[in-house]
Amino acid sequence: MTAPSEPAGAPEDDGRDRSLDIAVTGMAGRFPGAGDIDSWWRALLRGEILTSRLDRERLLAAGEPAGVLDDPDYVPVRGLLEDADRFDHELFGISPREGELMDPQHRLMLEAAWTALEDAGCDPLTESRTTGVYASASSSAYLRAMLTSNTLDAQGVEEALRANEPDYMATRIAYRLGLTGPALSVLTACSSSLVAVHLAVQALVAGECEQAVVVAAAVDFPQAGHVHLPGGILSASGECRPFDASADGALAGSGVVAVVLRPAEEALADGADPYGLIIGSAVNNDGSAKAGYQAPSAAGQEAVIRSALAAADIGADTLGYLEAHATGTRVGDPIEWSAASSVLRGLGAGPGRIAVGAVKANIGHLDAASGLASLIKTLLVVREGRIPPVAGFRSLNPLLETDGSPLYVPTGPVDWAGSGPRRAGVSSFGIGGTNAHVVVEQPPVRARTPRSADGGPQERVLMLSAAGPDALARTARHLADRLPGLDSTSLGDIAHTLAAGRARLLHRTAVTGRTHRELADRLRAAADFPAYAGRPAPVVFLLPGQGSQRPGMALPLRDALPGFGAALEECLGRFEPALAARLRPALFDPAFPAAELARTELAQPALFCVEYAAATALTGLGLAPVALAGHSLGELTAAALAGVLPLGDAAALVALRGRAMQACPPGAMLSLSVGEDRARELAREFAAAGGLLLELAAVNTADSSVLAGPADAVEAFRSWLGDRERTRRLQTSHAFHTSMIDPAVRELGRAAERMALGRPRLPYLSNVTGTLVAAGSEVGAGAFAEQARSAVRFAAGLAAIAEAHPGALAIEVGPGRALSGMAEAAGLSAVALASGRTDRPGEETLAALAGLWSAGLPLDPVALAGPGRPVHLPGHAFAGPRLVAPAARIGARPGAGTASAVPDGGEGGRTGAATAASPSAAAPAAPAAPAAPATPGEAVSARWTELLGRPGLSPESDFFDLGGDSLLVVRLARRLGDDLGIRVPVRALMTGPTLAQQTALVESLITAGERR
Repeated sequence: MTAPSEPAGAPEDDGRDRSLDIAVTGMAGRFPGAGDIDSWWRALLRGEILTSRLDRERLLAAGEPAGVLDDPDYVPVRGLLEDADRFDHELFGISPREGELMDPQHRLMLEAAWTALEDAGCDPLTESRTTGVYASASSSAYLRAMLTSNTLDAQGVEEALRANEPDYMATRIAYRLGLTGPALSVLTACSSSLVAVHLAVQALVAGECEQAVVVAAAVDFPQAGHVHLPGGILSASGECRPFDASADGALAGSGVVAVVLRPAEEALADGADPYGLIIGSAVNNDGSAKAGYQAPSAAGQEAVIRSALAAADIGADTLGYLEAHATGTRVGDPIEWSAASSVLRGLGAGPGRIAVGAVKANIGHLDAASGLASLIKTLLVVREGRIPPVAGFRSLNPLLETDGSPLYVPTGPVDWAGSGPRRAGVSSFGIGGTNAHVVVEQPPVRARTPRSADGGPQERVLMLSAAGPDALARTARHLADRLPGLDSTSLGDIAHTLAAGRARLLHRTAVTGRTHRELADRLRAAADFPAYAGRPAPVVFLLPGQGSQRPGMALPLRDALPGFGAALEECLGRFEPALAARLRPALFDPAFPAAELARTELAQPALFCVEYAAATALTGLGLAPVALAGHSLGELTAAALAGVLPLGDAAALVALRGRAMQACPPGAMLSLSVGEDRARELAREFAAAGGLLLELAAVNTADSSVLAGPADAVEAFRSWLGDRERTRRLQTSHAFHTSMIDPAVRELGRAAERMALGRPRLPYLSNVTGTLVAAGSEVGAGAFAEQARSAVRFAAGLAAIAEAHPGALAIEVGPGRALSGMAEAAGLSAVALASGRTDRPGEETLAALAGLWSAGLPLDPVALAGPGRPVHLPGHAFAGPRLVAPAARIGARPGAGTASAVPDGGEGGRTGAATAASPSAAAPAAPAAPAAPATPGEAVSARWTELLGRPGLSPESDFFDLGGDSLLVVRLARRLGDDLGIRVPVRALMTGPTLAQQTALVESLITAGERR
């Protein structure tokens, strides 16, 4: 959808009390011929008629009897909702069996409520505001189909009633989404959903809730045509033409709509982007002063419009649009036109100033959902400043009074004219006389999010999740398709909305980028490669030693890792000011001389600061490592993070270590692609050939060791070795972990003896022993001198970690990825936080963090995305399986036509309108009654499959995780008792919910002779 157009005049201070205004912060809808609000709005502007003429074969397949179709008055036209029988039950934790019992209207309302909350920038599963639910639906033809099938026993009837009766539709949404405000089912026939809006507004004003979801659906079962009755309200021609001279009645339509409401002052203060404001509403009833119970009343309609305008505290002269109830009947339209003209003229509206809309001309009559559909259309009119034509309108009904009427019928799209805020009214009138009217106003103009201070592009991360991999792929592609058209929307706001306003589900993906198009392209590429976040791996932090440093190494972490900057400043503050002043340019300036940074006295404090700050930031984001593995200098960082060394003491010891080692004789270190034994053998052979015996400095993997000594001896050894083994000279100025740094070791020992050492809070790797220092153990002062002198046994340490924490994920918390390779060689998965392999190091870090989130690690996605405001984005792409209860299928209904099977298009597939109309399309096979079980285990498994609709069970399957509840447990106990002749206690089934536990329970009851 395009950004809202600017008002002709900015909303002025008109003296209204705006403290009672209500913002519409989110919307969702599926309509005939339009799967979402954006495509629907475009169709409305084009004046398209979205109803469908259904052919005979399709109607027979849907279950319409041939005798009905042969009636000469049968009209095979309706507003058809595609795929109304699909339901993404897994997302809501609902079993297939429960899902197929539910009225499709209730299922669609669950999905619409989810989508509307996402559109409002709310996580549907963790919304913290007290949120009410106001739900409306048409009478359940699905329930009638089941009850008249003559296939249900008494218990089956009870199940069907509980799954379909309107009493439960609002509370089920509240339960499944965890919403704790009022949950009301609102039923006043055609005006139900607009009455629900009024009730929600009143609840928000009264403080009964902080937010409200209003949701409504109208889906017949099956979706078919109608038999025209002379004098009835349904069209004989198959066209709904409100206010037209040829109007002959309404058409049935199917759809589902939802809005999210919040007090406007609070919503705007939170940065919301409302579609519009509800500034007044009213509800009344006609009473008995009319021709009959089903007849409309001009007096009642006038009164409700007058009351709504009074509640809004505005005159009718400020209105520019009225979305009428407008069913297209010969009697109803003139009454409505007359009533609206009279009251609006009396309240100040000039002749021909108010355009009339009639959405039923486009989509048919959505019955209980019609008022909410009209509201959404009207909100788009005032937001966009465009008025759609009345579809199919040719000439005005001669019964309409036009002299002095404020109303006119637009025959093409019209730009809003006039000054001041755009305001409009919405009417919805129910059979039985309950009338509702709502007054809306365009939203305040929203200031754009400012660009970054330097005006350059910033790295952004978009994080998506879904209940399954296919749903994730659809959701990612849908967003990718929309992103290029959102180039006026800040990427920061988009990233923030996806992080803060979406549920965190188990199948995830994340991409980074700088532009809308780059992110869109990467989303498409990532769509088919989701990560599963079900069982997060234990985390180990890898802390590198000297040689991994590089100028400017803190920059990517500062830019991409939330909390890093503050932690780094705290760390720098613990060093002497002179040293800290030298460290800052080395950490933040990529042009800082690499040779200067390579000096041990600077390299070691610099690495310590980066590692400590990065690890601190990661724990602040939610990561809790099970162990720390520091290489050489990194062991001191690990000791500080584990609590052995206070930060101040650690900084002093690191600075001393750097100075003392810098004062030692220079040397060199050489990495060899061989194991420890081979490295020692080569060193001895070189010494025997007349060279200096090099010392073993490190064993990094089973096939990687380090020898060290004087620089000329190392080079001589390398020349002597030739190409017999692969070697690499390390970026060090000294032969660490050899006798050449003995003077520094003694100084370190004396310094450590003066420090009060704590006990580690978590295990960390001892370089000396290659084992983990256990949490709570005592650490001697000599440990830090000894580890500076002894060979680093990193390979053994990583092996110990892999054994203690199978499947652990190692995160290299510092520059480079040298330790990541070592961890992978030990059988661990590894992620380098700042590998420095591309010319966009900040993006590398952000992508690594996003990858950790995708893998299910508890990183705060809102912190990763950065600050922003909620914006309207595509949400979860629903396309669940087709679910139809066995009792509702056409074969179960006496006298129903015979349907041929209609193939399913697969998850997310579309098989066209024929499939949408058919209640039997690819419906799951009815669960057969379990055969006499051969074993107790077979009995339990068979009853699970029957009650939950889930085959393919395993011993670890959990009854409640698969959608079971307390009522189903009671049924399970009874069925098992009937099967096996035992008394099964319900409480025992609830406390032992897995298939294995319940099987063991039943076997024990049989063994104990617990017969009925």
